[in-house]
Amino acid sequence: MIKQIINGKVFTPHGWIQDGSVLIKDSRIKEILNNSNPVDGVDEIIDAKGSYVLPGGIDIHVHGGGGRDFMEGTEDAFVTAVEAHRKHGTTSIFPTLSSSTVPMIREALATCDKLVADPMSGVLGLHLEGPYFNMKMAGGQLPENIKVPTPEEYKPLVEDFVSLRRWDAAPELPNTEEFARYLRSKGIVVSLGHTAATPEDVERGYKAGFNHATHFYNAMTGNHKVGCYKYPGVVEAVYVNDGITVEMIADGIHVPPLMLYMIYKFKGVEKTALITDALAVAASDSKKAFDPRVIIEDGVCKLADRSAIAGSIATMDRLIKTAVQKAGIPLEDVARMASETPARIMGVYDRKGSLERGKDADIMMFDADLNLTGVVQMGRNIAID
Repeated sequence: MIKQIINGKVFTPHGWIQDGSVLIKDSRIKEILNNSNPVDGVDEIIDAKGSYVLPGGIDIHVHGGGGRDFMEGTEDAFVTAVEAHRKHGTTSIFPTLSSSTVPMIREALATCDKLVADPMSGVLGLHLEGPYFNMKMAGGQLPENIKVPTPEEYKPLVEDFVSLRRWDAAPELPNTEEFARYLRSKGIVVSLGHTAATPEDVERGYKAGFNHATHFYNAMTGNHKVGCYKYPGVVEAVYVNDGITVEMIADGIHVPPLMLYMIYKFKGVEKTALITDALAVAASDSKKAFDPRVIIEDGVCKLADRSAIAGSIATMDRLIKTAVQKAGIPLEDVARMASETPARIMGVYDRKGSLERGKDADIMMFDADLNLTGVVQMGRNIAID
């Protein structure tokens, strides 16, 4: 099956192609063309009608959608959530579990192993957000599941499954340097999160393998006073370490637009990824979160006592619109942070993250007002909401 997307403003690693086209054969990009002349032998023409044609969104931190949460662990829950986000531009996804019990993690990993084996699923690996966190920075995490890492617990999870691709922890906890070194030896991304680490803790963690920061600014300390003196927190330690990449929840609520721009300006496009951190209520008519402690209010998920934000209801198209229209970040840089940078962080840029010949045909299209107009995932047309 050969398709051609024509009449688009096509964004490539070399810049924009005005009135360009993308030629797709089956699930791969066959060619990027600098014109919109229909090619002989094309089975289907997709008219972009002047839309921006961008690489598909890659969400590396997302808890659920479509009314389902990845903590459920079942294939039905995974597929429902993945399909809900796909309709909003997320063509590749790393399902995320909040701090969970070992049986819950094992069930989710078994499901993820199965889906990762199918390239058409869009699932690229599992992300564990916890349970090795600082209790003082638990936020929306389930406190009864939070603990200190032990090799007897985490090594079997790595050895028994193939789909674990990222694990978040607080680097100030006991045993985390050994934890990070072991995971890095297995090719797993180690991210610092839900942490009150000192800059010295961050540096030690970085040397052991912590090279990413979970939902930057959220559930981590910033500059603060002790007595009459100011002290830097995790935020400042991450800013000055060029080896640590970050992710930002660009819903305009978790991190205000001015601070979204600050992250972009100071960490840069190559070090910053957009994430939804979405819960089950995202891309859904449901108003009920998987966690009974959580309410939806003011366009975001909160703990019912309003002590902490507990996740978003955002989708990929909302991230892109917010980052451009509210934070003032150029669309071409937002496109890279939504696709290229997460692909590089997670080690899949060889096949995802940009519109290039031979890569997977994962594509988002947006009109001049940044409304989503089309999605193609692995060469398939996706009906959008």
